[in-house]
Amino acid sequence: MTQRINYIQQSPELFKKLLEFSNQLKDSKIEESIRDLVSIRASQINGCGFCVDMHVKEARIHGERELRLHHLAIWRDSPLFASRERAALAWTEALTRLEESGVSDDIYERVRTRFSEKELSDLTYEVMAINAWNRANIACRTVPGSADKAFGLDKANLA
Repeated sequence: MTQRINYIQQSPELFKKLLEFSNQLKDSKIEESIRDLVSIRASQINGCGFCVDMHVKEARIHGERELRLHHLAIWRDSPLFASRERAALAWTEALTRLEESGVSDDIYERVRTRFSEKELSDLTYEVMAINAWNRANIACRTVPGSADKAFGLDKANLA
């Protein structure tokens, strides 16, 4: 794959704002492990190779188990995810694949029982952010692994 344009170089001020937004989410009420799962799952759904690569490496650096990463695509059938993680993944899928009728009451109720209103709001922003990154990297065909050194992802030792 060949990158089309480098959106970071072309619009550095906008990149910086989106990066600030994403970095601010690290202070949210959502656990780092759930944020990692959300980022990977949304990126899988959207087909963003750059973001799947990046967030798998981040998750490994954060201590995520390899088998859980392999099971993420089949999380509904896997026994490896807790109910709170399952709720977050259901919310991620619902917001990433928005139905014409919106997010169902069933999914909302399932998520609402596992997250406070503040946490649900933070989780929603987390999903919004990764979907924005996915769209930029897909549109520009950002090459997976091309920013490993810049983001410290070479520490994952997954090359």
